[in-house]
Amino acid sequence: MTAVGTRAETLEQLGHSFKTAMAAVRRLRGRETHRPGELSYAQYALLFGLSGCAGDTSARELARATDLSPATVTPMLDHLAAAGLVQRVRSERDKRVVFTSLTERGRALVAERRARFEPRWRAALAEFDDDELRIAAAVLERLGAMFEDFSAADA
Repeated sequence: MTAVGTRAETLEQLGHSFKTAMAAVRRLRGRETHRPGELSYAQYALLFGLSGCAGDTSARELARATDLSPATVTPMLDHLAAAGLVQRVRSERDKRVVFTSLTERGRALVAERRARFEPRWRAALAEFDDDELRIAAAVLERLGAMFEDFSAADA
């Protein structure tokens, strides 16, 4: 087998694995959306996005950080506020801007969710050393940039 054939096969395997992982995430997102009384994947993404922010965050900043549209984020934040998971406060400097932060209940929910999934994450990646994980992260970042370039080219 030639080096070119080996590289092509490896790239094909990577593409297949990437598609399989993306499909699994889509199925997870779909299942979570249909459970009565449960938060959706996107709502958890907002909560996790807020947990990673220092201080209050605007809906626009949160939309960008969680890859959701601002038009989607605002009603979702209203729902999360009604559930007592986030607090929304209008800016003193610019009344058009509403800042959002996690409540204690929201922080507890994020911590609970993280505690539930983090052991699975660590177990799934346990056999890989730090260098392999850094390479995997670099590959995923490069793929993300490639898809962003496609999006920008279509705009």
